[in-house]
Amino acid sequence: MQKKVIGGVDKVDLPHFNLYDIEAKIDTGANRSAIHCRDIVIIENNDSMELSFHIPLDNSKGDNVFQTQDFFEKKIRSSNGHSEKRYIIKTTVILFGRKIQTSFSLTDRTEMNYPILLGRKLLQSRFIVDVEEENLSFKAK
Repeated sequence: MQKKVIGGVDKVDLPHFNLYDIEAKIDTGANRSAIHCRDIVIIENNDSMELSFHIPLDNSKGDNVFQTQDFFEKKIRSSNGHSEKRYIIKTTVILFGRKIQTSFSLTDRTEMNYPILLGRKLLQSRFIVDVEEENLSFKAK
């Protein structure tokens, strides 16, 4: 498959969360993708565990509280060298009309300019990054 050119920023869709046109930074320096979340809580139900989290986005409808049983915990090192344990979820992201199964770490990105960061695991073998371009996937809709 031929690689698509993606810009330094774009707007993505997360259909499992009913979230569309969410701004994302394309970051080849990040290994894993991340999404802005708060109120991350483990809920124990009999023999199973669910992860509950809130995605606080201004342009989305509803209260944006989600649950999943498909998650795990991993130690992640941020760009400033600080390590922290984060929950990782699996979901679908849509770029250039293509559904891509990927994982996101859940973290508070309040201080960041973009609520979503797309890292190398998502980008590799699919995209070439041209930082002078932006919103190429969004414009192709």
